[in-house]
Amino acid sequence: MYRSLLLAAALLAAGPAWAQTITFGASTQLTGPVANTGRYYKDAYDFAVDKINAAGGVQVGSKHEKLAVKILDNQSDVNLSVRQYVQLLSQDKVDFLLGGFASNFILADSSIAEKNQVPMVQGGGASDQIYSRGYKYIFGTLAAASDYFGSTIDAMTKLNPKPRTVALLYADDSFDVAVAKGTRALLDKAGFKTVIDERYSSNASDFSSLLSRIKSGKVDVVLMACHETEGLNFIRQAKSLNVNPKLYSLTVGVPSADFRKALGHDANGASGMTAWLPSASLKDTWFGNAEEFAKAWKARFGYDPDYHAASGVAVVEAFVKAIEAAGSTDHAKVRDALAKVDFQSLYGHIKFGPTGQISLPQTMIQIQNDQVVPIFAGGEFVGKLQYPLAPWDQR
Repeated sequence: MYRSLLLAAALLAAGPAWAQTITFGASTQLTGPVANTGRYYKDAYDFAVDKINAAGGVQVGSKHEKLAVKILDNQSDVNLSVRQYVQLLSQDKVDFLLGGFASNFILADSSIAEKNQVPMVQGGGASDQIYSRGYKYIFGTLAAASDYFGSTIDAMTKLNPKPRTVALLYADDSFDVAVAKGTRALLDKAGFKTVIDERYSSNASDFSSLLSRIKSGKVDVVLMACHETEGLNFIRQAKSLNVNPKLYSLTVGVPSADFRKALGHDANGASGMTAWLPSASLKDTWFGNAEEFAKAWKARFGYDPDYHAASGVAVVEAFVKAIEAAGSTDHAKVRDALAKVDFQSLYGHIKFGPTGQISLPQTMIQIQNDQVVPIFAGGEFVGKLQYPLAPWDQR
């Protein structure tokens, strides 16, 4: 009897007795041109799974089930990514799918999820096109690309002196095309004159001709839909050619510590947007709040998280909420439960719209004194924008 009690106590101390393991599968960019951003998703998935397992795992009916994640490196190759999602389902037999980074990847990868009727939740693709196909098994935690510049343009209408001319630059991938389409409508509605509307090739490295046109046209504001490497090249060349618009804003890169590290002091003055900042007001079931999460993330991975990291963690949390609500790992039941999730997380309010996409407002930010500073949110200035920008040699 005494030995039985000791054994029971030892089992309780060891944690829950797992009924089985629920395995997520993901393909993301761990090498290649966009690996700097792709790594956020691997780290986010590992961190979330470990944290949730430490808290008891997932309650599925009367059973505790453990989470696991299998992550493959697509080497920044869309075709390889699609093949890997086929492998994850057909060979590795994962239960559910998580997404990697970038809308053109999610567009292709989500077709595998839809064909097999396996729920995919992803936090790396924002293009409106992902959600315009009538798919039922894709959900995402990034807000619509078409409204990425919404807060920036709203702020522009309140500047004194108000800028007059705008250059809209965008790459030819699905995310940037969606950003440009939405931005045109927003600029027109706000009464701004778009004097340059130019599409460039993804991963472009030479922006000298575009910069010469911006300089000769004395363009007030540059809005650039890009990924991080393109934005870095643009800013380096802008300084080299002494192109100095009054304001410039980039869709991706500005919130990232890597971006600031790569440019050093030349990052100062760059504006961008983010759906997330590590505020203690964002409460979370597993991580406490976003501020505590950010500290724990840096302690574990050695770099600061940005919205990609928070979005990736929210992806796993949404799945857990849905599985527990469904009381099952049945794909159709979990899919229906995902459509109904409604909870507060370290990333913000998680509630998917009718197409599967979340709605979160963007905060305009600017790098000042080597730090990310919130500038405009909720229709008003929350910080002081450096405008017009000082010449390069005075930043």
